[in-house]
Amino acid sequence: MTHRVLFYVQHLVGVGHVFRASRIVRSLRSRGIEVDLVFGGVPIPDLDIADARIHYLPPVRAGLEVFNRLEDDRGNPVDEDYKARRRDLLLEIFHDAKPDVVVTEAFPFGRRQMRFELIPLMEAAQARSPRPAIVASVRDILQENAKPERDLEVVDILDRFFDRVLVHGDPDFVRIEHTFPHGGKIADKLLYTGIVAPEPPVPATGDDVFDVVLSVGGGAFGHRLLLAALKARKRSVLADARWLVLTGLAATPAQKAELEALVDENVVFERFIPNLPARLAAAKLSISRAGYNTTADIYTSGCRAVMVPLSDGIETEQITRAALIEKRGLAEVVNHESETPDAIAAAIDRAMAAPAPDRSAIDIGGAANAASILAAIAGGEEPSA
Repeated sequence: MTHRVLFYVQHLVGVGHVFRASRIVRSLRSRGIEVDLVFGGVPIPDLDIADARIHYLPPVRAGLEVFNRLEDDRGNPVDEDYKARRRDLLLEIFHDAKPDVVVTEAFPFGRRQMRFELIPLMEAAQARSPRPAIVASVRDILQENAKPERDLEVVDILDRFFDRVLVHGDPDFVRIEHTFPHGGKIADKLLYTGIVAPEPPVPATGDDVFDVVLSVGGGAFGHRLLLAALKARKRSVLADARWLVLTGLAATPAQKAELEALVDENVVFERFIPNLPARLAAAKLSISRAGYNTTADIYTSGCRAVMVPLSDGIETEQITRAALIEKRGLAEVVNHESETPDAIAAAIDRAMAAPAPDRSAIDIGGAANAASILAAIAGGEEPSA
């Protein structure tokens, strides 16, 4: 008997959530599980979800000026009619798909802005007979909540609707209680999958081989790291090495010109490449932020790494991850308060002088493990982490 999973994913700013979900979707399809991916953000070109069905809701994104305001893909504020169209389409997709499992990416730990459509989806799933299992999919380290009452709201929603929570991390590295204060109240729902990492890459060859890969997520904070790292280049032991600089899709022409003024012919700029793990596997060093997907790429590649966590005065997830990584000796970390050329140059030198870090103990089989768990749940079996 073929089973079906409905997988809801909504990106509001970054696309890391989407790529993590897509890896799980591909693994589900490799097991013969039918998948309906409901996509609520601005479409991403060439997104690889194997042959899963994709359903696009009218797109929304976080406001470019006010994050908590939802906008459409043209920057117009989303009104109640727009929300109602999304909700009704989502419920129609659910009723047509008749899934055995409904998966919500991030919600209810995140995506609070989407309650207008996700609570009705949960209610519809509970009311249907036979009732599908309802599963949350969440990364291992959560953003600290400035309002403690919202953490209790998460527990309430989980108690009301959800059967399981897939935590995409290695519990020997960090447990969800580290950043979610009520983890004990939901312990019976938790299943750890390991890090959702890409498949082990075939290292790049020829002209695609660079000694250093410098990458950021884009935007103003990404540009800040690029500037500091390129200024650090000539002060480090890798001054004459071949560098690949990934500026991110949000980089402006003015920002790129500022970067190009700092470099010579040994530095190549790209906005985006589809095969980052392959480039990292052939590199001597990665310099990056400390986001979930970037870290997973580094774990898979095995290369040395210097990480500088993102700090914008609000986000805490990367700072927490970087501190744990540094404690375990998995990379050289530059404190977010010390994002200077001298500090980055010193970290490059330390990374290159030390033995390559041993990351073999980190479970990076999260995509396959998550798919196995969801397949068991879809078949009415008791899943195991």
